[in-house]
This record gives sequence, C-alpha cells and structure tokens, in this order.
Amino acid sequence: MKSILITLVCIFMVKFSYSQSLVVTKTDGSKTTIALSDIENITFEDSGFTDFTDSRDGHVYKVVTIGTQTWMAENLAYLPAVSTSQEGSFTTPYYYVYGYEGSTVSAAKATANYGTYGVLYNWPAALTACPSGWHSPTDAEWKILEKNQGMSNSDADGIGWRNTGIVGGKLKETGTSHWLSPNTGATNNSGFTALPGGGRDDNGGFYTLGTYASIWSASEVDASISWYRDLHYFADGVQRFTYEKSGGLSVRCLQD
Repeated sequence: MKSILITLVCIFMVKFSYSQSLVVTKTDGSKTTIALSDIENITFEDSGFTDFTDSRDGHVYKVVTIGTQTWMAENLAYLPAVSTSQEGSFTTPYYYVYGYEGSTVSAAKATANYGTYGVLYNWPAALTACPSGWHSPTDAEWKILEKNQGMSNSDADGIGWRNTGIVGGKLKETGTSHWLSPNTGATNNSGFTALPGGGRDDNGGFYTLGTYASIWSASEVDASISWYRDLHYFADGVQRFTYEKSGGLSVRCLQD
C-alpha cells in the first residue's frame, strides 16, 4: 500500500505543476474535475474495506470490519450447483439464483441477478457455503452486529421488527439503484451494504427482489425452522424472525 500512495502523490505533484485542475477518474469510468484553487489539502483515507478472494472459484469479495467482527460486504455467490425454484429440501443443500429456472451453473452465473445479488441458499446449504475461515453467522453473532450499531439489548433479543438505533438504515446500501424507493433511512454507515436479493419461497417460486434483504443465521429453532434477518425498503429497522429451512435466502459470511 505504501508504494501505491507514493505513486499517487507523484501523479498529483505532476498535475499541480502543469494543470489548473485536478481530474479524478473513478473505477466505474466517471470523472470529477476540481479546480486547484478550490483544494485546501489532499488526504488519503482508508475506506474500511479490504478484499478476499474465494479460492474455490476465484470470486473476489469486499470485506469490512465492524466493531469486533469482520464481514463480507457482499452477498455470498458460491454456486457449486443450481436448481429451479420448484426443487427444495429441509435437509439436502440446494442453491438458487433469483429468476433462473434452469440447472446449468454457467448460465445461472451469466444472469444479471447473480452478478448483483449472489446466490440464494436453503438452510442446509447456508451452513456449509462459506469458504474456509468464514461461516454463516449465528443468531447471537447477528445480535453483536446489531448492538454495535445502536440496537438496545431488549430489542436485540426481541422477535419481529426492532427499530432502536435505526440499525436497518445503517446496514442497507444507499440509494434506489437496487432498493425500491424510498429505501427508508438507508445510510450504510456500517459499510455492510445490504442488498435486497429477495428469496425462494419454501413452496417454490421467487419473491420480493428489490424489497427485502433476507439473510440466514446459522441458528436453528427446531428441525424445520431457523432464525434469519430481514431488512426492508420501507423500514429502517431489522426484523428477527424464523423461516422454513427449505426456503432460499441470502448468506453473509462472517470471519471465524
């Protein structure tokens, strides 16, 4: 990182010597031009994100440290197999890509929904889908994240929508590129960048893309249901509730 910063400083020095403006080109190709007379100083700040490459498929994830925990800042996209939304199980791992009703992994990976929202997993698949060194978070680990962002102890232990601390807003990606409007309270102050990947209904079919970010926990209630978390486009809280293990939800991996 030090060598990169030195290079950048040198580039800026050249700009200052031969130009009256500073042109910043972002990774998406967009450019911002700033008059040198408007610049008081330039500092380099750590965004808080690092990268992790999954050795199983070469997929690169943004990673963010929030309090004492390190999370993937993207939905898991590991896809060893894919099924239609009409196939499912409480005990056998199943993998889905929202809107894809085929069985070819390469075709599923070529869809826009896979590229943006990753994979939907039934609960048995969610338990084993994270790469080595990472895991699907337990219900208790979700509570650590929530309380770190300002949720009260009583709300953290509650069931249903919990609104103290505006935690849902702090976890959601901002704007309406992926979330439906109004994406209430979204600031993404945590860097978690939750995306509304929808889900696979336990009776078959997909639902609520753009509306809900529904993410598994690794904690079961009984043989058929487990805890999960919901974020909503019209709320700034976080729902803690249970879902059938045969349903398909997103996974956010937590570092061991």
